[in-house]
Parts: sequence; structure tokens; C-alpha cells
Amino acid sequence: MNTATQTTPDPVAKLVAYFENLSADSVAQLGQYYAEQARFKDPFNDVTGLPQIGRIFEHMFVALIGPRFVVTQQVRQGAQCFLTWEFRFQFRAYRKGEEQVILGASHLVFDAQGLVTLHRDYWDAAEELYEKLPLVGSLMRWLKRRANT
Repeated sequence: MNTATQTTPDPVAKLVAYFENLSADSVAQLGQYYAEQARFKDPFNDVTGLPQIGRIFEHMFVALIGPRFVVTQQVRQGAQCFLTWEFRFQFRAYRKGEEQVILGASHLVFDAQGLVTLHRDYWDAAEELYEKLPLVGSLMRWLKRRANT
């Protein structure tokens, strides 16, 4: 009797490790974690397919300095997972040297092979991004105050 057990890598743990160590070079490994026709949606994008998803992450490394994710919580149920995260980065042309943080969450759906078929990011672009920008930020803060009165 063979008592050795073969363990299947946990797809959520693999994906979390991938995102927490994501680099411009490792974007090319996306196919190890995402299905060929996976869908990615966030406040600015809604794309299907590995090449399109890869372009979003590649652009992140061009547009920002030192982008990185820190996963803070995980909730799992069957083939689905919900992650909360901090996205840390610096703007290239604004507030140089000052780390920015966006708080958000991702809903992930995995297929039978453990690959992501749906990645939906939820974060408040107005509060987490626009309020940090000159001019637009002032307007967004003013609108927020008006809405709360």
C-alpha cells in the first residue's frame, strides 16, 4: 500500500503569492494562474483573454513606480474566493516619493484546473484615486462634502 499522498497546490495560495510578488517580468507567467479566456473587470477595464489582462498589468508597471499588492484577508467558498488587498505605489509625476495606498477587493472564480476564469476588482476610484489628484481631488472632496450635507 502506498501511503504517500500527492498534494494539489492550493490555487488561491498560489495566486496570492504571485500577486504579492508580481513584477514587470512575472506578468508573462499570467497563464499559469489564469484561464486563456478569463475575464478581468475593474473600475477602468473590462477585458477577456490573457493578452488583454496581461496588457493591464504591464501598463501598471509603466505608469506607476513600485506597484505592489498586499493581500490582507481571504474568504473562500467552493470555487470562489474574495480577497481584500492594499495596492501600494507611487505616482510618476505627482507627489513623487510619497507612497499611495488603494484599498480594494477581488472576487475570483476558479475552474476545475485551478485557473482563474473571472477576476472582478472592487474599489472606490473616487475616494481611493481621484481625491488624491490635483484639481480633480479638490472637486471630488467638495462633491463629497456637498453630498453629506
